[in-house]
Amino acid sequence: MIKTKVTEMLGCKYPIIVGTMANITNPEFVAACSNAGSCAVLASANYKTPDELREAIRKTKSLTNQSFAVNINLFPALMPQDKLEDYVEVTLEEGAKIIETSGHKAPEHLVPKFKDGGAIWIHKCAGVKYAIKGASLGADLITVVGYENGGATGILDIGTLVMVPSVVDALNIPVIAGGGVSDGRGVAAILALGAEGVIMGTRMMATKECPIHDNLKQALVKASETDTSLVMRSIRNTHRVWRNKAAEKIIELESKKASLKEIVQVASGQNALKMYKEGDLDVGMVSCGQGVGIVKDIPTVKELLDRIMKEAEQVIQKLENISN
Repeated sequence: MIKTKVTEMLGCKYPIIVGTMANITNPEFVAACSNAGSCAVLASANYKTPDELREAIRKTKSLTNQSFAVNINLFPALMPQDKLEDYVEVTLEEGAKIIETSGHKAPEHLVPKFKDGGAIWIHKCAGVKYAIKGASLGADLITVVGYENGGATGILDIGTLVMVPSVVDALNIPVIAGGGVSDGRGVAAILALGAEGVIMGTRMMATKECPIHDNLKQALVKASETDTSLVMRSIRNTHRVWRNKAAEKIIELESKKASLKEIVQVASGQNALKMYKEGDLDVGMVSCGQGVGIVKDIPTVKELLDRIMKEAEQVIQKLENISN
């Protein structure tokens, strides 16, 4: 069994974080992932009011007695920034003591609430200087993802192989890292780079419990590592997504210097939600990392995590045998 500072601090069996995914990491899926040994992250951006988040946390707690985190999203387009303190207060009141933040900058004004509430604060970012800033403000853990990552990639375009050790070397707190990880080899590689935990998103979408339409799951299984594109760079919100007609439309709009409103109309979460529910694979944008090329089946979450960690242990043992 692989034990790290992340498994110790977060109280999970495996050093795997199932990352925040809008419209996907809901109470049922978070509970399934946490029950299977990971620490999954409930997406607060799924909920329009703090009270809706409160109910989601309560439901998650009714489905699992294992650890899970709550993401507080700092992107103005996704969350009402004047309500962030209310979302944090609800999270803490409901006894969810692991809080992840992600967005354009570290939430300096929220740190006292995290600390006074006894929360473990994870700050997710995409570069060394942002990681240093988060750590300086009192983050307990820093999460970084490389260029291969699905969803927000930042603006630096630095691959996981360089990003992770750069951040590890710059900090004196544990690092969670990812970007392109879809199997045990990837987990072993991230740990070898000095991280104490691994964040995964794309691979977790192709599981039986993931609340997306089977049409999309089957498409992810068939996809290759070249089937993603970067979009929304023109509005300084670069995302790596699965290349479908919606993604191609966004690329076309950006080439024509379209307005923010025009781009957001195509990239809206409501379009993605329609795709997830109804299975129309071209109606919305879906975040997807290059690791999709390694996805070959649709197991249960438990089957997947057990398999990944067994493979990671085998890889580490193989390397130990080589060194001997």
